[in-house]
Amino acid sequence: MQTQKNQIGIALLGCGIVGGGVVNILQRQREVLRQRTGVDLVLRHVVVKGKEDYPPNAAELPMSTDANAAIDDEKVDVVVELIGGTGVAFTFVEKALKAGKPVVTANKALLAAKGPELFRLAREKGTCIAFEASAGGGIPIIDALQRGLIANRVDALLGIVNGTCNFILSQMTQKGWSYDQALKEAQAQGFAEANPTMDVSGRDSAQKLAILASLAFNVKVDEADIHLEGIDKLDAADLKFADELGYVVKLLAIAGRAKIGGDAAKHQADPVSLRVHPTLVHKSDLLAQVSGSFNAISFFGHALGHALFYGRGAGRMPTASAVVSDLLGVAMGTTPLAFRQLRIFPDATPAARVLPFHELQSRYYLRLMVKDEPGVMGQVTQILGRCGISLSAVLQRETTDDGQTVPVVITTHRATEGPMRAALAQLNALATIQPPAVCLRIIDQPKEFAGG
Repeated sequence: MQTQKNQIGIALLGCGIVGGGVVNILQRQREVLRQRTGVDLVLRHVVVKGKEDYPPNAAELPMSTDANAAIDDEKVDVVVELIGGTGVAFTFVEKALKAGKPVVTANKALLAAKGPELFRLAREKGTCIAFEASAGGGIPIIDALQRGLIANRVDALLGIVNGTCNFILSQMTQKGWSYDQALKEAQAQGFAEANPTMDVSGRDSAQKLAILASLAFNVKVDEADIHLEGIDKLDAADLKFADELGYVVKLLAIAGRAKIGGDAAKHQADPVSLRVHPTLVHKSDLLAQVSGSFNAISFFGHALGHALFYGRGAGRMPTASAVVSDLLGVAMGTTPLAFRQLRIFPDATPAARVLPFHELQSRYYLRLMVKDEPGVMGQVTQILGRCGISLSAVLQRETTDDGQTVPVVITTHRATEGPMRAALAQLNALATIQPPAVCLRIIDQPKEFAGG
């Protein structure tokens, strides 16, 4: 693409929810964007799979079902991929890059799986990939990591990056609903797909974390590097107990530098902890106050300290906002220039040194269903003590409806994952405990300016 061109031709591949939002902005804001940037964004092709996928306003648009022809068109300067997945989307993105055409994408799954390969190809062909909409929806977190925050050594990046799960957990917490009730409501309001597995399993969050952590820590992160637990097995009782203890349960994506001592100047060699799981967040934490389908990402840098990025992490217009912003960055030449210069993308960075999950240190929440008889708590504390786990608080309720078991909730001081797993195995083997014991982690936010 010639960066000095004032008129930029666009091929839009995919015109679903987000694609429709992109069309809306390009049609209604075209003149405003031209006045602000000096660039005229022109839709040359809007490509869908078949004519049955044409949008209601198809008569106003340059509709097509031939993606190859759209990419090959000499009047097309930028290709926008909003198809999703790793199948034909990869084929078309690869084709566009081989032709030397910049690509704008919202496809987190594609970048998590094929990012290094595609970034390498873009660099070889002298072009670029822009992907703000792939993580955080309309929140400009990727732009921040590439520019505004780049002076920082990143100590941690963590947050709520899946609106579906946050909506479900908010309903369970605020209304006392079961998981199934909250999921049905999320589907009814359009926050969850008919098959919500990608969201509720945590995998959507893991793909986004792979992208964000790669940029933040200047390492290549694979989705397989990330420990993954979803929300689909959560019991509403644990959200209630968490509330009594002063916490809210959130599905967090967490990337943190493991503090292992040594020369701070060698921080790039520090192992990084990568995980997605339900987490107890103290009510005083800003993340605990993020409700509904909103996203929020906390950033901790050695110079800046703590910054929080909050906003709509999904949806038609917020995601389209990020896509069009990327289009303008490409068209104005700022994105191609940064892409050539920066060495933070996964084609130019080493593989992450990932902290083995059994070495993770955390505080823990445990819920045990114990038989209502003497000596049980002594057995529990002995097992935890032998595994080096000290108790912070204990909460016990009256006998449950079956008259046989009592819920006992324990929070711990900081412990290591491996010994905690060993303790859980021993607890579940006790005749006085009804397995399985519930174990959730408690997040302690990093301290600001923890190191120079």
